[in-house]
Amino acid sequence: MTAELVRGQNHPLSQIRLEIRISARTPVLAGATLGDEHGTVPGAQWVAHPGVPVLPGIEVSRQAAEDHRLAVDLAAVPESVHRLSVLLALPAVRGGGPPRFGAVAAPRTAVIAPDGTEIARFTLTGLDAESAVVALELYRRRDAWKVRAVGQGYAGGLAALFADQGLPEADELATRVEQAAGRVDAPAAPQPRETSATAAPRAAPETPEAQPPQPVAGDAAGWSMEERLYNQVWGMFEDLARCTAAYRSAVDFAESRLEKELDQVLADPRTRLGTVGDAAREAARSRHTQLVDRARAVLDRDLAQLAAEAEVVEPALPPACARWDSPVWHGHRVPDEPPMALRLGDLHLPESASLRIPMLVRLPLERPLWIDSGPVAEPGGVVADSATSRRLALGTAVSLAVRLLAVHPAGQFSVRVVDPAGAGADALLPLTRAGALEGRPAIGAADVAEVMGRLAHHVDLAQMAVRGGAAEALSHDAGSAQQLLIVNDFPYGFHDRAVTRLRYLADEGPAVGVHLLLVADRADAESYGPLLDPLWRSLIRLTPVPDDHLADPWVGHAWTYEPMPVPPGSGILRQVLTEVADARTKRE
Repeated sequence: MTAELVRGQNHPLSQIRLEIRISARTPVLAGATLGDEHGTVPGAQWVAHPGVPVLPGIEVSRQAAEDHRLAVDLAAVPESVHRLSVLLALPAVRGGGPPRFGAVAAPRTAVIAPDGTEIARFTLTGLDAESAVVALELYRRRDAWKVRAVGQGYAGGLAALFADQGLPEADELATRVEQAAGRVDAPAAPQPRETSATAAPRAAPETPEAQPPQPVAGDAAGWSMEERLYNQVWGMFEDLARCTAAYRSAVDFAESRLEKELDQVLADPRTRLGTVGDAAREAARSRHTQLVDRARAVLDRDLAQLAAEAEVVEPALPPACARWDSPVWHGHRVPDEPPMALRLGDLHLPESASLRIPMLVRLPLERPLWIDSGPVAEPGGVVADSATSRRLALGTAVSLAVRLLAVHPAGQFSVRVVDPAGAGADALLPLTRAGALEGRPAIGAADVAEVMGRLAHHVDLAQMAVRGGAAEALSHDAGSAQQLLIVNDFPYGFHDRAVTRLRYLADEGPAVGVHLLLVADRADAESYGPLLDPLWRSLIRLTPVPDDHLADPWVGHAWTYEPMPVPPGSGILRQVLTEVADARTKRE
């Protein structure tokens, strides 16, 4: 749940890698200072600004803009730094003096977790003559980090702000910062959107001269190419959500205006009938069409930019985030380090069905996955029978398991299967033939109880080891590597105690490397009533066929999720599993 902060309020930070988003309706300069426990900044080398955008633990934008995304890695901040202050400034304009925040819309700030979750937000209200402000402060307390909403403004601009933080030669530093932003001699005019990962879509069409720059893969904040691509994909996701929301809002306005104008025509006896009424109705419909066409033109422009960005981003994605038909899989080798993210499928909206946004989740998985094996509609609208639905669902689960095995170092990820009825033997063949499973699939209630008890015991031991600071003492045989448990046809073959242990694994397993992939039709578990409601809510629901059941965290659109099918006739799963088996043999 997002914390809505007021000036002076703080909030704990559980993540060390963060993104700070700044949104304003006028170009602002964004920067940061690194200070000691008293907030004193020892010198200009501890100030991140457009001329020096990267310091240990912080990366800021390279120019003034309406929207900024600052990358923060608190683990990389020097031990001597206790405060990281995020500052904003209105660029100076020659001849007119600096503008003031009281004359522009209040800037908004948000602290975002790596998975895109908004941790806290703060709107900088109550400013007047100030042209520079300390917006947020990330500060260290007893080896933990917190964020504080500051909102301290300075009418004297950056020079006064820097002087207040103890910086020598504050005036000269302020001048250098503004010159680096390239804004000293320019009026405060809106800038074209740089990339989808650094700014939100604009509400009005650009002039023909203001063409957006060509997109570049990895053009986002981050400390590695992999992280930059991940952040860029999330930026594309957010951009598509917001520009579609703007389009829908414009269409709704046009519809309501048309309805109101037609009601006015009917309410006036002079225009209700005859040629005058017909002309009034035609004029209202014409205005409606113009509004909708204008909104669609803006949306099409933004979609074209996002499509161009997708064309360069998709081929650059690493295997863990690439589609199965991507060429990167053919040259793939088992890596030495696990990836930071995994692709679960694609997302799209009705207004842009051809534009697919990769659905990425951070690794290790923080939430269990659920492949819904309930009734599905095949192409043509025909509802598949139960056997077909279950086969498709387990096939999707196997595809995800192969991907997880392929992108982790040899021996650092394992897969177990619980298949009480033995109904999934055919779908599991790629894994069983390659020897990729830890033991044989558990079949029957006795095997299910044994596997669930063993894993629950492992989670207990791992938790005790972590709490005691002895996690490294867990041997590989005890399961210190990441593990994925695929449970097919839940709750068949599960007695009450096994169900309790499954819920325990779903809640506590991810923190110690035990992850759950449930293949189930929720209707099969109706006899449990509300007992399993917390379990279903904890799962990320996926489907073996396209389905519009996912919502974004910004405006709540219903997104259509599409799984990633293996191309018909492709041997890519067999090739990848052979590579995994070879890497495991060499390691042993």
